[in-house]
Amino acid sequence: MPLPARIAQGRGSAPADLVIRDVRLFDLVTGDLIRTDIAVCGGTIVGTYGSYHGTRVIEGRGRIAVPGFIDTHLHVESSLVTPLEFDRCVLPHGVTTAICDPHEMANVIGTGAFDYFLACAERTIMDLRVQLSSCVPATHLETAGARIEAADLAPYRGHRSGIGLAEFMNVPGVLGGDPACLAKIALFADGHVDGHAPLLRGLDLNGYIAAGIRTDHETTTSDEALEKIRKGMTVLIREGSVSKDLHALAPLLDIATSPFLALCTDDRNPLDIAEEGHIDHMIRTLIGLGRPPLAVYRAASLTAATAFGLRDRGLIAPGRRADIVLLDDLEACAVSDVIAAGRLVDEGLFATRGSVAPVGLDSVKAARVSADDFQVSGGLGESSVIGVVPGRIITEHLRLTLPSRGGVRHVDLEQDAVKVAVVARHGVNRNIGLGFVKGFGMKRGAIASSIGHDSHNICVVGADDADMAAAVNRLIEIQGGFAVVSDGEVRAELPLPIAGLMSDRSYEWVRDALHPLRAAARDLGVVLPEPFLQVAFLPLPVIPHLKITDMGLVDVDRFELVRE
Repeated sequence: MPLPARIAQGRGSAPADLVIRDVRLFDLVTGDLIRTDIAVCGGTIVGTYGSYHGTRVIEGRGRIAVPGFIDTHLHVESSLVTPLEFDRCVLPHGVTTAICDPHEMANVIGTGAFDYFLACAERTIMDLRVQLSSCVPATHLETAGARIEAADLAPYRGHRSGIGLAEFMNVPGVLGGDPACLAKIALFADGHVDGHAPLLRGLDLNGYIAAGIRTDHETTTSDEALEKIRKGMTVLIREGSVSKDLHALAPLLDIATSPFLALCTDDRNPLDIAEEGHIDHMIRTLIGLGRPPLAVYRAASLTAATAFGLRDRGLIAPGRRADIVLLDDLEACAVSDVIAAGRLVDEGLFATRGSVAPVGLDSVKAARVSADDFQVSGGLGESSVIGVVPGRIITEHLRLTLPSRGGVRHVDLEQDAVKVAVVARHGVNRNIGLGFVKGFGMKRGAIASSIGHDSHNICVVGADDADMAAAVNRLIEIQGGFAVVSDGEVRAELPLPIAGLMSDRSYEWVRDALHPLRAAARDLGVVLPEPFLQVAFLPLPVIPHLKITDMGLVDVDRFELVRE
């Protein structure tokens, strides 16, 4: 809107385009609840702490007004739906800004992922901001579908929906001065560079931050978080479907530290969003843990906006973007209505967006496999086994003695040790990495996923070689997704044909499809509450301690393949 109109409407000399009448504004400066109207001109707040007349009126009826929530780090792909469906899914929960990294799709189809996400960001009702993926592939220890260098990133700098360089997970590359890593960081030296530094402490942390990296979402203890914020980082408290750090970090969040702590979900699926919520779930959980509401709501909006240079939002104040959440209850974060850039969010508003054509519809190029492909060679003696930690993507590096017959190692259900394999699916090679994993509780059958962070080859966990082969082959047939197999039969599946990562259906359809998948996994004996995302993180060789890729087991602490 023209500047004179904003001024006139803010002064009250002209009717505001929109008035949200009679709210209790939660003041993020003092923590007070103050009765007021909110005047909006176009998509901008122009008046608070006063009475206004408007062309359109939303009756506040004494509800509490807080700034729209900002998810500071997420992968839309992990919601299993497209960005436009993600918009429909989380915006009603009060998330008016989401900062995403299309890293998952970029590892499959390259910079085409940027083009797709930026096109979607032009249409979403929420403000979807796109960070450019910094590490494709994440390491040299896996086979990805693409490679992105600094020269590939350069044309995307400055896009109006862009925000900077996404999570820089190649910590050894940064600390070792790898020229390709430093070239990417230098390209964004005048902007935002997002971090990814699990367990990094001391002088190495200093070196990492000195590279210009400003945030971290991989912090898992309050002690680690305190060191990072003292050294100038903003720590993004994470609560996803698998990675759950909120309870561990909650004690650190208070009024004093709130300018240095923000909130993110990273990876959260539609079923968890439906059952628990999104950023709103984090807010009410933190308050329920005794954290001051002022500190929590600051972290959910103002701190997030400041950390990422979004100076036009984060407060309900004149001149700020009109992203406003109306609550029936502050402590319960009971979202009643959401206003995004001055527009009341409802299904009619979503219907105005148009559509974006899907991409990556033929991305699963793996050759069919057989049961024999999953035989693990090895004699008697200890072997490395991945130890799953429920609720964490950090895994243990266990040493177990497994049964061996005829030079072939077998599963040991008494030790809860079953097989895990990663099958290359990008058509580059026919690699199959083999190993064992403990912690699923699986007694029979197999579950497979074409979501396998970060290169997204097919990862399968199973107690039976033939069922493992059947699960992998079914994913090849449906061009990606999840599959549960037992006794040679597919018991449940969820096709994800967009890059083998996302559904082309509605989020409600995906949400409902996850119920039979979880039930089928439980029928195999699986005890993990979110088994499919847990499988998806087993191939992530940038998170300690033992992982597996299509090249084999990876000792993440030594950053090398395990040879035994």
